[in-house]
Amino acid sequence: MRKRSRKITAVILAAAATAGVLTGCGAAGKDIGQDEAKRIAFEDAGVSESDTSRLKVEKDRDDGMLQYEVQFSVAEKEYSYDINGSNGDILSTDVETTGNALQGGQNAGGAQDDGTAAGTGDAAGTTGNTGNTQPQTNGGAGTGTAANVAVSEADARKAALDRVPGATDADIRMELEFDDGYYIYEGDIIYEQREYEFEIDAQSGSFLKWSEERR
Repeated sequence: MRKRSRKITAVILAAAATAGVLTGCGAAGKDIGQDEAKRIAFEDAGVSESDTSRLKVEKDRDDGMLQYEVQFSVAEKEYSYDINGSNGDILSTDVETTGNALQGGQNAGGAQDDGTAAGTGDAAGTTGNTGNTQPQTNGGAGTGTAANVAVSEADARKAALDRVPGATDADIRMELEFDDGYYIYEGDIIYEQREYEFEIDAQSGSFLKWSEERR
């Protein structure tokens, strides 16, 4: 009788241990999924997916913990969320306010053609920064003004977006940079879980760099 009692007890303990292991594995292996991670981030930010642009979701593990990193832009704000992939808890949040520094710099420096520059020709060197930069294609970068570029911001944006069918102006970020003595447009496009990075020569319009990363 005692042997039978011990046998039953052992069976009960083994069953309980097995159930515990299975329960633990189930909790550890749970994945809320990409769509749920996005929903949690959008709900916390108080926006809908249709309001966003440059949406990017990455799945990763940090110290054994499944995480989703959700990044998106709304108007002039960029949001970044780290979300626990097992239970949906928000681990961290970051919100940055951005501005169109490129347009501001060009307006201040007279980069955009206002229609009065075409008749001045090469006389720009004696009139100062009056804004006759776009018609010039003879490489007058030696004047040292940030406005002295042959390719406009609008043309550079269009050239980059033309390489990503479906992407719009809301999906691109771009800045005018001075690098090794000449100006380049440097930026990236995030569209449909892909990130494209590029550099465009501001004088010739040719692409100096183009890379694509699939998410």
